[in-house]
Amino acid sequence: MTEGGAIRKEFMRVLLVGTGGVGEAIAAIAKPHAWMELMALADYNIERAKEVQKKLGDDKRFPAEFVDAGKQEMVEELAKKYQVDLIMNAVDPIFNKQIFDAAYNVGVNYMDMAMTLSEPHPTDPFNKTGIKLGDYQFDKAKDWEQKDLLALVGIGVEPGMVDVFARYAQDHLFDEIEEVGVRDGANLEIEGYEFAPNFSIWTTIEECLNPPVIWEKDKGWFTTEPFSEPEVFEFPEGIGRIEVVNVEHEEVLLMPRWIKTKRATFKYGLGDQFIGVLKTLKMLGLDNKEKINVKGVMVAPRDVVAACLPDPAHLGNKMKGKTCAGLWVRGMKDGKEKEVYLYQVADNEDCMKTWNCQAVVAQTAFSAVIAMDLLEHKVWGGASVLGPEAFDPIPFMEKMADYGFPYGIKEMS
Repeated sequence: MTEGGAIRKEFMRVLLVGTGGVGEAIAAIAKPHAWMELMALADYNIERAKEVQKKLGDDKRFPAEFVDAGKQEMVEELAKKYQVDLIMNAVDPIFNKQIFDAAYNVGVNYMDMAMTLSEPHPTDPFNKTGIKLGDYQFDKAKDWEQKDLLALVGIGVEPGMVDVFARYAQDHLFDEIEEVGVRDGANLEIEGYEFAPNFSIWTTIEECLNPPVIWEKDKGWFTTEPFSEPEVFEFPEGIGRIEVVNVEHEEVLLMPRWIKTKRATFKYGLGDQFIGVLKTLKMLGLDNKEKINVKGVMVAPRDVVAACLPDPAHLGNKMKGKTCAGLWVRGMKDGKEKEVYLYQVADNEDCMKTWNCQAVVAQTAFSAVIAMDLLEHKVWGGASVLGPEAFDPIPFMEKMADYGFPYGIKEMS
């Protein structure tokens, strides 16, 4: 095997597990690139996989398959059937363990956009961490290294692109970093719906209602109350001032492993209505991801909530506005205080026109395809369980504009 684990041929073959909004966008963004020899579209909803396949218009390069992501052996069988180099996990993170372990067992590389789930501290959940995001995966890092395989975890936009920005800030913008803070906000509107999330409600409930994690050099990782420490952040390109609050997210678990900083945070612009809905779901127990018996039928309340809401993959034509993902960094450079915001703004109209995918899912997807490109061409490589911070950021950032998602840097000092 060559550097980079299982990436060993001139062309890449990928098993894409999950063809929801982000999965579709990954396939659409990958399609124009000749190095992508094959991308098998696997989903529990085979009709959805076929819908994406039809949009792509290339059945041979994008075969559609049924998969139950909760059954590891099914994922392994498909990886072997198509002789893939990499398994791309694009489903809700409740299935991460099975897909992650399937890639290891088959002997292929792995990527995801959200890490294995956390579990709150049993007695002090709003001060201490329990099982942290990604603990399951990082605990197996030596196994992956010994097998010469790469698991690149958290390579969406947040986490993903912003983690690349963190490495760039450390290497090129600062002598000393005081704080890295992801700040996410949007002015998107969805016509015709009183409440319609633009991303997976399953994942949104998970990350917003869990105790948020903060990292400080002197304390390590610790938790706080959901929606804590509100602040108003000025987002670029006309989005404007938005209140953001603490939310549990992978970047806070990833960045301190590679970035020398004194503090790491993640804050998201949710809005009062969204926070109110989430609090109501929590109060009623509808956030529960464990199955309960309802008149003889076993069903998870969270799955019912998701089924009652519109599919984010089909909201693009009703959405207007922009979404911004970025990293705020403060520290010192040449003896002076410095503060910058590195960001990417996606306009929904542009994303629909270019990819026929709405802005939030397209922005989440592009980083994964750039990472595949860099791995395939041996620009990035390695063997272990690694985050995006472990790699040279410049090749990634140079490709962002080529892929239609240019970055910006705003001086805030």
